Amino acid sequence: MAPSFGAGPQTPEVTVGPLDLAARVDEALAVQAVAFGLSPEEVGVRRHIVLRHLASPGARALGATTPGGRLVGFVYGMPNDRVHWWSTVVEPYLRHNGTDAWLDDSFVITELHVHPSHQGRGVGRELITRIIDSAAEPRSILSAIDTESPARALYRALGYLDLAGQVHFPSSPRPYAVMGAHLPLRRA
Repeated sequence: MAPSFGAGPQTPEVTVGPLDLAARVDEALAVQAVAFGLSPEEVGVRRHIVLRHLASPGARALGATTPGGRLVGFVYGMPNDRVHWWSTVVEPYLRHNGTDAWLDDSFVITELHVHPSHQGRGVGRELITRIIDSAAEPRSILSAIDTESPARALYRALGYLDLAGQVHFPSSPRPYAVMGAHLPLRRA
């Protein structure tokens, strides 16, 4: 049975609800490109990755849309599997810290992005808490650029703790941190 996400406004100008990410992948990646500073080449690569992820069992997405239907934020994730590429990259870092058990029985937040024009309004918080509320797993994991940022502050406020730092993905010059939280997430 697919999880049910009720549509509910976070702010008067944005509604968070289910997102057919495969149908709106280009809109979502346009948000990610602006929010994360991706080049057109990186967007092309990520498009294939997103579509491949959506074929994974339990993958699901939520979007934040304006009344006119413009997508201004999205989140997607899935139950983690140690054979996924992301897990194979982060596993040695987690094992080194004795935290590799987090890769089992966890829901991974694969991507969470909000257009800069809508950041700081609670949209990211609403997206991540709503998708995590539908998770059957007892914990969640994610990766974020390993620097102090509003995103890392949000994750910490929700209960995510650092599991490993200075994680290097082959496709990124910037190091990442892997974070994990026991569910349910903390509420403010």
